[in-house]
Amino acid sequence: MRRVPPAHPGPAAWLRRRARWATSVIAALTLAGGTALTATGTVAAAPRAWTPKPSPMTTPWTNQVPTGTPLPEYPRPQLTRPDWANLNGIWDFAVTAADAGQPASFTEQIRVPFVAESALSGIQRKITQNDKLWYKRAFTVPSGWNGRRLQLNFGASDWRTTVWVNGRQAGATHSGGYDAFSYDVTDLLNGGTNTLVVSVWDPTETGSQAVGKQRIRDVAPHPGGGIFYTAASGIWQTVWLEPTAPAHIGRLDMVPDPANNRLKVTVRGSGTSGHQARVTVSSGGNTVGTATGTVGGEFTVPVPNPRLWTPDDPFLYDVKAELLSGATTVDTVGSYTGMRTIGLASVGGLLRPVLNGRFVFQTGTLDQGYWPDGIYTAPTDAALRHDLQKHKDLGFNMVRKHIKVEPQRWFYHADRLGLLVWQDMPSMEHTPDAAARVQWEAEYDRVIDQHRSSPSLVMWVNQNEGWGQYDQARIATEVKAYDPSRLVDNMSGVNCCGSVDGGNGDVVDHHVYVGPGTTVPSATRAAVLGEFGGLGHEVAGHEWYPGGGFSYEDQPSLAHLDNRLVGLLDALREVRMPRGLSASVYTEITDVENEANGLLTYDRQVVKVDEARVRAANRALVDASLGSTAPVTLPAGQYRSLRVTTPGYTDRYVRHRDGAVFTEPVGSGSDALLKNDATWKIVPGLADNTCYSFESRNYPGEYLRHRQSRVHKESGSGDLFRADATFCPVRGANGGIRLSAYNFPEQYLRHHNAELWLAIPGGTRVHDTPALFTEDTTWSVEAPWAP
Repeated sequence: MRRVPPAHPGPAAWLRRRARWATSVIAALTLAGGTALTATGTVAAAPRAWTPKPSPMTTPWTNQVPTGTPLPEYPRPQLTRPDWANLNGIWDFAVTAADAGQPASFTEQIRVPFVAESALSGIQRKITQNDKLWYKRAFTVPSGWNGRRLQLNFGASDWRTTVWVNGRQAGATHSGGYDAFSYDVTDLLNGGTNTLVVSVWDPTETGSQAVGKQRIRDVAPHPGGGIFYTAASGIWQTVWLEPTAPAHIGRLDMVPDPANNRLKVTVRGSGTSGHQARVTVSSGGNTVGTATGTVGGEFTVPVPNPRLWTPDDPFLYDVKAELLSGATTVDTVGSYTGMRTIGLASVGGLLRPVLNGRFVFQTGTLDQGYWPDGIYTAPTDAALRHDLQKHKDLGFNMVRKHIKVEPQRWFYHADRLGLLVWQDMPSMEHTPDAAARVQWEAEYDRVIDQHRSSPSLVMWVNQNEGWGQYDQARIATEVKAYDPSRLVDNMSGVNCCGSVDGGNGDVVDHHVYVGPGTTVPSATRAAVLGEFGGLGHEVAGHEWYPGGGFSYEDQPSLAHLDNRLVGLLDALREVRMPRGLSASVYTEITDVENEANGLLTYDRQVVKVDEARVRAANRALVDASLGSTAPVTLPAGQYRSLRVTTPGYTDRYVRHRDGAVFTEPVGSGSDALLKNDATWKIVPGLADNTCYSFESRNYPGEYLRHRQSRVHKESGSGDLFRADATFCPVRGANGGIRLSAYNFPEQYLRHHNAELWLAIPGGTRVHDTPALFTEDTTWSVEAPWAP
């Protein structure tokens, strides 16, 4: 009887089935040194003596990593087969000069798939462009796999990887640090114990390839480093064997089409000439729809009345794909899909991204994907899932994976947890030459192909802040054509660091620290805040290099961090979202080496913020986007007076005196000068006509204007003056309003000791004090004292 693989590898039922199948496997794979693994990757014996190096910081999972088979989970959740063997574990290891051949002896041992710079690898030393890494191990093929082709799979290896089996090279050298690759090694096997040798050369930032934030550095914690981190050289994702039929499925491209009650599918494979493909969608073991089509061509599977995938309901359907030769099934794989769409639409006259046709504000964090013990590789699958779960715990519904591409299991966890993913293509360090461009674009295509069926992934981010930038518009157009089912960001941070906006793609993306800034949509692109925040606090005992941390704005205490962060999220909800902002990415989910901007410490031992409070602020932001997003309006062209609403001070009004602005009691018996000073003409905002400016009644041409946080009555010109003299109203308590500074949306007009200031929730200045903050920043718009 043919064993049918599961629909996808997550449910416990499949794990039980796989365990039962494993017991039927008689043959085992043999590692160098005599360690045996069953064909599904279960450790059968301890490897020979080996120990990891001490990690500079210990995560909750550092000491949970198996020596024999780290990361034993099935590595490719959207294309599963029951027969496979995990080759992770202890390999022989050597380092030679970059131009050297295979060494005569391998004098060290490394734990794969942890990079040589990491503690968990057992090597933990700096690797440079002058080094070549060599890996070696032995294996035998289970007799039960006889008659099938043997695929040797690498999740990822950084950067140029060459593979030999029994002294003969397997296929072509692979160049690329972020994409999976495979070799059919059947014809290289000897029928007994086989020798596998792998070499990897990684020039990191000295080369011209995609490198992300890696830099060649000492591996021990040290001061400095800024926003760049320790390099990650060599194999860094799971290595595994898999038997397949000569004709077999290699990829499933799935595009949900819920509006038409169907799933569009393209089944791709090897040796499939003359074959057909049958795809079945099911839920809870019950068939939903099935269809047969040509391999390599798109066909559709009916999914009637689909249950839509959303962050609040990340429902996944099971998918089974079969390769047919006539009436015979020659290959079967399992997968899954989520029925959802992503696109752009006009919502209330503003262009917005829409999920399943509905605007949902996307609130997420910048996720660098670094670990103090494994650097590029999470110590365990539970650790890989942890950071995504923390996004959910904190109320975020999105994550921007920042210039790194994670293993396929990371996307699986995002799919199951319900997180929208913005995926960056890792950037190059240098302006690329022609060869580097060809390499980068080819690797980007492979990354897209490997993750194009993940329902969580909703946007490709091509380039970042101008790093290695070139041909922005062309690349955005080509990526959109290559994957029209997703949004495309031609450049994250078009306002930053010498970047050049390609002018196309689906979003205009600004970086503003601390922010949130004033990004607005255009007629063709939605507005997103690709980076903001960067609030920092160093937690004693949880620093990578004690005293070496930095942030974009240090917070003196965790209470200040909470207040400041919630203030930023509230400003997004109250001010920027109603004026067209559709998404924001907070920097960042964890500290990374000397960056102390994280909501969690780098070792994941401390959550710095009040989870419940941050979750509530994020939930309020998302909920607000699901209702009316129209901004608050004021009676433009009319005179009004602004009254204090703080209990005990409600007889006071905003007035100017000697060029500065104060609050003062005003009543019917007040003199005419005071009444005039307390009257303001509300006019369309000098910097943005969706906001407002307040013109003096008795000094036309002079406006309320903040300068160094203090508020004055002044005249002026230029962009800075116009921005300083523009305020955006948001709803306050009991029918009042709050006035946010146009160019500092998280700061509000506040009276303090009778003076008017811009005040920051969670700020450290005297006039930022949290006592009565909301009351002091809430104003009642009244009839004018001087009509």
